[in-house]
Amino acid sequence: MPTDTTGKKKPQRQCIGCGERHDKKDLIRIVQSPEGKLSADATGRSQGRGAYICPKPECLQKAVKKRGLNRAFKREIRPEELTAVTEDFSRICDQLAGTGGGNDGT
Repeated sequence: MPTDTTGKKKPQRQCIGCGERHDKKDLIRIVQSPEGKLSADATGRSQGRGAYICPKPECLQKAVKKRGLNRAFKREIRPEELTAVTEDFSRICDQLAGTGGGNDGT
């Protein structure tokens, strides 16, 4: 596991789209709330089961095509849920592009 400059380990997660490993803070978390609602989580701290995707539209497209979201949440994702997640994901990607930073919730 990679470490930062202080020697602490940096958590790594695998993108469900491209399959590459990245620092957790550099990925966007898709979360399923305890009530079953899917959304993209800008902070990475929302309660619920999560899956991680690189902040690139092509990774989300790959995750949808390979049914990665269905596998991650162990259920069939409805088209209207996918639309909502895609909108959230695009909004977060735009915010990250504007700030040029990682996804650390600050």
